[in-house]
Amino acid sequence: MSSEHEQQRSRLPSEHTEQPSDEPWADLELTLPHNRSPTGIVSFVECALVELTHEDVGAEFVSTSVAGVKRTQFIAVDDVGQRFKKRYFDKRLGWHETTVSRDAVREELVNRLTQRSSLGSDVGQHGVVDDQDKFKMVPVREL
Repeated sequence: MSSEHEQQRSRLPSEHTEQPSDEPWADLELTLPHNRSPTGIVSFVECALVELTHEDVGAEFVSTSVAGVKRTQFIAVDDVGQRFKKRYFDKRLGWHETTVSRDAVREELVNRLTQRSSLGSDVGQHGVVDDQDKFKMVPVREL
């Protein structure tokens, strides 16, 4: 029987586009749309929460629509991983920052990662927008 971490590593080739890394969180990346089950998404989010708590990393969800790119970032602010800084960026509104609970982070990530994509069938002025929504773990220094 394989562990959850090993299952996370066995992702589809289209889900893993970066160079392999020795960091345990480096393969926690997901592009929407994907083929994961709802149970698989919950497992994926739990793995991300563990890494957020124990490593110097943040989680970033980037969504793209005809209105532009929006970023949501989560960074643990305590040693037990019960409180997180949530940073949200919208081109029109700029950065907004608040503190949220672990449960709120879990719920938001599960909800976002179970959606198809923020693009749907949106078409921009110059044709179809081809960027995909993406979740990834990032070293805190790069956020």
